[in-house]
Amino acid sequence: MSLRTRRGILTLLLLCAVQFLDVVDSSITNVAFPSIERALHFSQQSLQWVASGYLLTYGGFLLLGGRLADLLGRRRVLAVGLALFATCSLAAGAAQSEGLLIAARLVQGLGAALMAPAALSILTTTFGEGGDRHTALGVWGAISGLGAAAGVFLGGVLSEGPGWRWVFFVNLPFCGLALAACFRLLSGERGRARSSDFDTQGALLGTGGMLLLVYALIKAPDVGWGTTRTVALLAVAVATLGAFVLNERSNRNPLVPLSIFRVKGLAAADATQLIGMAGFFSMFFFLTLYMQQVLGYSPIQAGAAYLPVTASLAFAAGASSQLFARIGTRPVIVTGALLSAVGIAYLSRVPLDASYAGDVLPGLVAMALGFGAVFVGVTTAANAGVPADRAGLAAGLLSASQQLGMALGLAILSALATARTGHLLAAHAAHPAALAGGYRRALEACSGFVALAALIAARIPSTRAAAAPMLAGAEPTPEPAAP
Repeated sequence: MSLRTRRGILTLLLLCAVQFLDVVDSSITNVAFPSIERALHFSQQSLQWVASGYLLTYGGFLLLGGRLADLLGRRRVLAVGLALFATCSLAAGAAQSEGLLIAARLVQGLGAALMAPAALSILTTTFGEGGDRHTALGVWGAISGLGAAAGVFLGGVLSEGPGWRWVFFVNLPFCGLALAACFRLLSGERGRARSSDFDTQGALLGTGGMLLLVYALIKAPDVGWGTTRTVALLAVAVATLGAFVLNERSNRNPLVPLSIFRVKGLAAADATQLIGMAGFFSMFFFLTLYMQQVLGYSPIQAGAAYLPVTASLAFAAGASSQLFARIGTRPVIVTGALLSAVGIAYLSRVPLDASYAGDVLPGLVAMALGFGAVFVGVTTAANAGVPADRAGLAAGLLSASQQLGMALGLAILSALATARTGHLLAAHAAHPAALAGGYRRALEACSGFVALAALIAARIPSTRAAAAPMLAGAEPTPEPAAP
């Protein structure tokens, strides 16, 4: 399919809308937390699960979602994910108790885990290697980055406007339109799986290990990194994932064929995504808290502060996708990560009496320009040369790297910020100054994570317009034309 056709453009818009929904819902609740807490009488300990519950199941089920897309048909899995996501958005918005809201968010994350890899694999199999794919992945990367910033803005506008329930209700019309377009624009596929082909043991081990790992990372700041509970959870998670790898090596029809890592640059791209997102996503979290709790911004003001980020991300994504054919992905990713690291380091120096134009905006713009380049470059590099019958798996691996990075970053940096704030309070610092000190320390670490991602990205082959070598003996299977 070509982007020079109306159908090609509409298909790309549909797939990007699906990704936008997934990413927005990772951050849209952050600004709405105070309203949710008052309305449903949440305890402070339970409130975090409105965000963490979504991340837990989203990250935990991504590998399974990606493989199901390959085996059962991508359009089918995408449609099921959208329907589940919409149903849970309705349940979350209508929730009258904290238990129902948390349960809805947990299942909503499962819907997102089905949607994201299915949509990305449809994109990479629909648009062939070369200019169209680079453009499509550039738009996809821009939308993914925009979602992280737009979630904070939309959360503030909706919370102060129609109310916090619309943070969830707003998903419904978009899910409805996306479902209708899914059957209108995308061709159906006959499922290739038989019950005997499905790696049930691998699915249980892989999904269980991912869920345990993300859960341990989310809970570690609350219970302590050195506690028996945290160490035991991490040990069981690692052991389960180790058993998963052994199972995949011996199984005739593995859930994750380890041979996929023979695709040149896939492992390095996934690692770059994991470490980079640990810094990027955490930066949004801590800077938003800094603006609201230290600088005194209202929810709408904090959200509006990110509007220049959206424009910078869109520009960077478009410019980067045009550079890939000329200089390749590696220099774009490395340069973008270094620029972002500098921008976040600038933000870590924001004073207590900061002016937005002089102290916040320059760092945000530098971060966003680099972030757009990194996200588009890594997505392009991770999908270069992947055979069509494993596109869902590759998409699931990349998305899982993103979610693990987000959970890892928040867990480590929350502990770092809390420890620094506690130390300053013990030294009799004023409360705003102590909070600022903790958030600055976390932002410094965010900058370090992104700089480390630049070092890892230096290992990524510099993918150009031509396809990277595919797995030995594997040929791409073109997506059938839509009727």
